[in-house]
Amino acid sequence: MANYSLADIKALREKTGAGMMDVKKALEEAAGDADKALEIIRVKGLKGVGKREGRSASDGLVAAHVAPTGDGEGQTGVLVEVNSETDFVAKNQAFISLADRVLAAAVASGARDADALLAADSDGTPVQTVVDETAATLGEKVVVRRVARVAGEHVEVYLHKVNKDLPPQVGVLVATDAAGASVARDVATHIAAYSPQYLTRDEVPADVVESERKIAEETARNEGKPEAALTKIVEGRLNGFFKENVLLDQAFARDPKKSVGQVLTEAGGTVTAFVRYRVGA
Repeated sequence: MANYSLADIKALREKTGAGMMDVKKALEEAAGDADKALEIIRVKGLKGVGKREGRSASDGLVAAHVAPTGDGEGQTGVLVEVNSETDFVAKNQAFISLADRVLAAAVASGARDADALLAADSDGTPVQTVVDETAATLGEKVVVRRVARVAGEHVEVYLHKVNKDLPPQVGVLVATDAAGASVARDVATHIAAYSPQYLTRDEVPADVVESERKIAEETARNEGKPEAALTKIVEGRLNGFFKENVLLDQAFARDPKKSVGQVLTEAGGTVTAFVRYRVGA
């Protein structure tokens, strides 16, 4: 007769994110001792770390933190993306707690890329070790994919849930000057929805602009447009590319009759930097 209950199974599943059969087997092996069963799941998970390396981890969450800079002037925002294989694990408290530790380590260490963050300290343990141990318990591949830092007079954070039952999967940090703080929240939600690639036209790499120009010209020629009108048509289509991909040129989400740049000008403010993460994208 089983020396554990359905409640024990449920509790261990919620704690580890492990599958039903794995939890039952661990409880049976541990004679119903929940702590021992947890250790069994973790040990078996560690043995399987290598096997999980080739698997895809495209689910997960984003987490962010904004605080005053060390000199007290302005703010710094940190955004991290931590991936899992399934949304079941992404909403597990153990995974969410891991993401919190990863974010805290990113803030404390000043890491600017995933490799530096994985090597950073988390309560006396390298972040990579913490990740591996959590992955072992959860039984899934877990990846710290990326980290970004944004600093400015004001930094706004916006985290968006694409599914109300899951943690945030879209994260945005927007740095503005002091005057831009009044519209920073609206700009952040706009970025979450419209995913601009660049802040200004000047930030678009020259080779990208040239490629878009060539595509526009070839397309116009294939459409049989008159030679005399090609220059105007190409520039018009290039402007269309900018309006789709450059933040300040995009039609503002809350008032499409205005561009984001116009909204900022009316507020007397400026966006100095931004970053947007979408889990798995």
